[in-house]
Amino acid sequence: MSSDISRNQFYTTQLGAGLGLVNETKLLLEIYQHGMTVSELYEEALSSGLFPMVTARRLRNIIAECFSPRYIKTNVAVHLKKLAPVLSSQDINQLFLIHTAQANKVLQDFIIEVYWNRYLGGHDTITTEDARDFMAHAIDEGKTQKPWADSVVKRVSSYIIGCCADYNLLSSGRSPTRTIQPIRIHLNTSLYLAHFLHFNGLGDNAIISHESWKLFGMEPNEVRDELRTLAKNNWLIVQSAGDVTRISWQFKKMEEVIDVIAQY
Repeated sequence: MSSDISRNQFYTTQLGAGLGLVNETKLLLEIYQHGMTVSELYEEALSSGLFPMVTARRLRNIIAECFSPRYIKTNVAVHLKKLAPVLSSQDINQLFLIHTAQANKVLQDFIIEVYWNRYLGGHDTITTEDARDFMAHAIDEGKTQKPWADSVVKRVSSYIIGCCADYNLLSSGRSPTRTIQPIRIHLNTSLYLAHFLHFNGLGDNAIISHESWKLFGMEPNEVRDELRTLAKNNWLIVQSAGDVTRISWQFKKMEEVIDVIAQY
């Protein structure tokens, strides 16, 4: 299993094609078969009758701009297809969040730099203005390929807030002020994420410091503690000395991990 999970990306407007798309993703996973292309999945979805309220053009955009970069290009659709019917909505949402954030650096950075900092700073709300300020600074820092018009900044700011609400990080609704709903990583998510990163070729210490853990407000010392919790189930072995950690991986491929999570 391999995929490009590097973080050297410019911010894009791609979130606007679908935000969190939780229900649509579950339906597309039902249809998806290993090895399907975007065009093949689109044709199957179009003829399935599962998207009666979605236009053909919109459906193609959802698959090409959202589902594919998050789940097909990362080679995880086949795994999530197996997990979606058996995991709780909270568990599967956490996996969707990880892959959506990895595919959309603007969302990942907002959650890490704004969402958790506001929560840890004692705030209980986030506003669309917070998202606009974040975007304005990002543009000044060259994180977009070219400067965005104010109208684009406004739209992307609303996409970010809406996506956070879709994944239950913020309260839903149309208010410009949303309540922070801090989430705690679930054991299934930790088991999945650690092995996803491992099977994508990251070293043990790179795994522990990876940004995806920070989506759940976790720093490396907390990740080590989480991995030790996983070790209690003999899923891996963790040895730490100072800031250096060595992990003995018990599973030989991601499919074994998915089987354990599905049965846990």
